[in-house]
Amino acid sequence: MDGLLTPVSTTYLKATRDTEPLLKEVKPAQEVKETTIPSKVSSPDEALEILKNQPDYDTLIAVLRFLAPDSSSATAFHLQTPSPKSAAIVHILVTEIIPNYWTLLKEESTHDGTGPLSANADDAELARRCLRSVTGLNAVITHLKTILQEFKAEGKGPKRPDLHLHLTLFMDLLGGLLEGQHTIRAIWISSTTRLAEAAPRKIQSQQLLSAISSGRILSTAAEAAVVGTDEVPANSRWLTDGIEFSKWISLNVASWVKREPEGVETAFCADLIQRSLSLGYTSTVAKTMVDELLLSKDGRPEAFSTVCLQQPLASKKMMKLLLDYLSQRFLNSLALNDSSSNNVVSAVAGVIDAVAAGDAALATILVDWCTAASGAGLGDQIGIRRAVLAVLAKNKETITTVLEKSLAQFGDQLYIKHAAILQQEAHTQILLLSAGYVARLSPIKLSMLLRSGTYLSAISNRIAATHARARFLGMAVGESLSGLIDNKSKKLNFHMEEMDTDEAEWFKGLSSISDSVGSFDFLLSSSPTLSPPKPPKVVKPTSKTRKAKAKATVSAPVPKAIIEEVDSSDEEEDLKPYAKGSDPEDSDDDATLVQRNKPKAPVYIRDLITYLRDSENYDKQKLALQTAPVLIRRKANYGTEVSSHADELAGLLVGLQDRFDIEDFAEKRQQGMIALVVSQPKSMAPWFARTFFEGDYSLAQRTSILVTIGLSAREVAGYDTSQYQAAASFPSKRLPGKIEQLYLDPSQKPNRLPASQLRALPANAIDGIAQSVTSSFLAPLAAEAADATTGPDVLKLQTFTARYKSSAKAKPRVRAIPNTTAALLSASFFFPLTAHFQVALRSSRPVVLNPALLSLYLQTLGIVVNAAGPSTLSLPQLTSELWDLLLRVRVHVAGDVSALKGWFVAMAVLLEVNDGDMRRLCAEQGREVVETREWVSGVFERTRGDHDGGEENYVKMLAAGVLIKLGEAIEKYQALLLGDLVSFS
Repeated sequence: MDGLLTPVSTTYLKATRDTEPLLKEVKPAQEVKETTIPSKVSSPDEALEILKNQPDYDTLIAVLRFLAPDSSSATAFHLQTPSPKSAAIVHILVTEIIPNYWTLLKEESTHDGTGPLSANADDAELARRCLRSVTGLNAVITHLKTILQEFKAEGKGPKRPDLHLHLTLFMDLLGGLLEGQHTIRAIWISSTTRLAEAAPRKIQSQQLLSAISSGRILSTAAEAAVVGTDEVPANSRWLTDGIEFSKWISLNVASWVKREPEGVETAFCADLIQRSLSLGYTSTVAKTMVDELLLSKDGRPEAFSTVCLQQPLASKKMMKLLLDYLSQRFLNSLALNDSSSNNVVSAVAGVIDAVAAGDAALATILVDWCTAASGAGLGDQIGIRRAVLAVLAKNKETITTVLEKSLAQFGDQLYIKHAAILQQEAHTQILLLSAGYVARLSPIKLSMLLRSGTYLSAISNRIAATHARARFLGMAVGESLSGLIDNKSKKLNFHMEEMDTDEAEWFKGLSSISDSVGSFDFLLSSSPTLSPPKPPKVVKPTSKTRKAKAKATVSAPVPKAIIEEVDSSDEEEDLKPYAKGSDPEDSDDDATLVQRNKPKAPVYIRDLITYLRDSENYDKQKLALQTAPVLIRRKANYGTEVSSHADELAGLLVGLQDRFDIEDFAEKRQQGMIALVVSQPKSMAPWFARTFFEGDYSLAQRTSILVTIGLSAREVAGYDTSQYQAAASFPSKRLPGKIEQLYLDPSQKPNRLPASQLRALPANAIDGIAQSVTSSFLAPLAAEAADATTGPDVLKLQTFTARYKSSAKAKPRVRAIPNTTAALLSASFFFPLTAHFQVALRSSRPVVLNPALLSLYLQTLGIVVNAAGPSTLSLPQLTSELWDLLLRVRVHVAGDVSALKGWFVAMAVLLEVNDGDMRRLCAEQGREVVETREWVSGVFERTRGDHDGGEENYVKMLAAGVLIKLGEAIEKYQALLLGDLVSFS
């Protein structure tokens, strides 16, 4: 068989290595990728390349662990150190990795990430640590601004559906990046520690200061909140709140300086505190630093002085804030007549002494605080002045300087005539206290001062003053100081009834007070300060959810309803079913929103405070607002329940925010504030006056404070304010129908509101009262004009009188207000408002000079004077202070119609209450009368009045009335005014 197959030829070929099999197994693409990426990243170039090539999740985590090593690692690459490579990696992380992986990184997190890195570390915290540097922070802020710019440009082109998602994502990232009390220190150290030269370190420090304290973060976050409230996560809302952001800065600085940092770090902290004051929340910064560094167990008073009081620009402001805070927290509520209160004064003096620590510059600031025209703790009780002088009395020369300056100021004629009486009383207390210390330390020096011409002229000028209160203070000082050096036979005694009162004895007893500088350990608080609270997420009510907003917050899961079939055949005929809709809680279609465990109305003030603090519970907030007015009024004279919590309750009511869109929120809050002032007028009216000028509040909140003071003054005086309390609301765009009727002609349709009545601040009840008050001033003038033009009253033209008479109710008959009530209105309502205004005018940017706010402030002063009435004994002092204030603000009201309206309302009230004693007014205020007439005449000529009404016409009408009144007075009392008229030009 083999022979059958015979080969014809044979050929041998070489075997080649390139020959591949016809069939080859192909591996999956995932397996190929895994073999090309190393399991461990070893260089920044490799990490950058991986990040550019869209890594998977496990590879990304490996890269993040390389970029965010443990702090103990010395050889690893440090992404936080500024370099071109670091900038490139941060850019890729922010623009590519974070938008794609942030949600997944948060879902895979296992703990809060506050501990050291480990195999189970928080994945989201890994990404945060990579970006927790100056470069990373700037990159996040810049990218967030880019998103906001795209939001603004949405209407100009096609919309991107991912903008809302990216905004939420980066706000969440920014909040987590900055949250905590040690974040600023961590960012500064990571960005500057590994830099060898001083110049790059300074650049990094300046960039970090600029990002935090210049308002970049705060403004960007606030803009994000404005663009879309739903897009700002709950854990990042504190970035949009200026108070919480300032508190975060202060907590970070306080925790940093407690570690006793080096000189460069201390200088950075001092710069950060000084620049943070420019954010506009100085009180918050100061209070937080005082609580953390002075009034806590682990505080460092020397660190407070180093950080807050070393730079001249900030030291004076911070010292004043420190004294104000110590007074409000420890001294204002004390009755300084027992040993325990004296111990508190000594402890506060110990705090001040620990801060000053023998520093000559700080001692000079304290001396200026005692003797400056705007100093001496205006509006505070005497306790803070006692504490400061106890510190200054440790040096005989310093306390003598205080006495000499106080005595020279006390006798200055311009000071006696123009300074607010509340300010004069505070400086009088300083004078008497310092005189007592000098009498004990250096009796010869005090004797020389009391024999000098300065003292003699001071007492003479005081006794010759036209105002009774100024004379009273002069006599009290004269008798008190004479008693320190003269024996009983030579002691000065004016033999006046005023000097036999309890108040006079109290003033004369101040020179015998001697406080010591003691320990302040019992003032310290051992409770640690928590991180800034995170405001709750506010859900925007929609048309579907607005109806169910009352059930928005449920403290516990609502149990599911159990459905049981019941045989209705045996139902008794006597049982009548409830009518449909009988229970308002069952009116909602969704049964899961019905809440049965609703809180009970508070019956104690402490429960009311608890409800107001719980800003996350709708039911408690609503119950607190509804119950507050009645509860406060009922508890007003029931022990000390209201008085001991008044300050805290007032602060909660003023700062309360409408997070749940509660119906009539502003009106209910206003009524609670009014009830508090009416219940405790002596303490709360000055508190609200001071808060209006010094608190960190918005224009709307300051408006509510002024409305509260005005309405409370009317109620204390016995006026019926129920018609105005319902009008104390603050609409955003236009007035409610009922309120609009107060400002519009009956013939004018509500939907045709003239543009001249649009204001920066919404109208309120003060405007309605001002209309009523000025109508009583103008009505007689209109009647006289009609008589002179048309004959007897029966022939007067109704169209003429209708133009000048307000649509408000006629003026009630003049009532004799008791002197006690009038004295209360002047001492607690009027004088604090005018005194703090004089201090505010000396600041760089007084908020009260906002035209709409200034108009409301002047109208409030007029309403308080009108409520006090012509029977008050302090009317000459009220008239003098208000007239001086009105002449001082002429330059600020000249260019705004609404501000002019407030000015003329106050002037009209001033002339009306003094109508029965114009002779005294011309004798004591002659120059002011002539000067006011000249200025009002110019305003009248420049103002264009229209016959169809309007605010400008109302101003011109008031100017005409003031001109007529002043002209009649000048013509009648020319002899009294002759001296002023000759020298007036």
